Amino acid sequence: MPVTKSAIKKQRVDKKKTKVNKPIATLVKTTIKQALSKPDEKILGRAYSAIDIAIKKNVIKANTGARMKAKLVRSARSKLEKSPFSIK
Repeated sequence: MPVTKSAIKKQRVDKKKTKVNKPIATLVKTTIKQALSKPDEKILGRAYSAIDIAIKKNVIKANTGARMKAKLVRSARSKLEKSPFSIK
């Protein structure tokens, strides 16, 4: 348990931030799992959107989001015959 007054306040703020950030982080995690298991344009688009939302809300950093997106595309290219974002 926190002893100092500032530590008690910090714990209260952290609980509030966790309530806001946890659903966003969970959304990112589940959409990435879906996109890695069976990639197609619709699922990849949802994963990109979830990552962008997490970046905007400062749940993940921008470079981390970029790495996640690159990993998704790399995985999709290996499982599909063509790039998932190529022009039809």
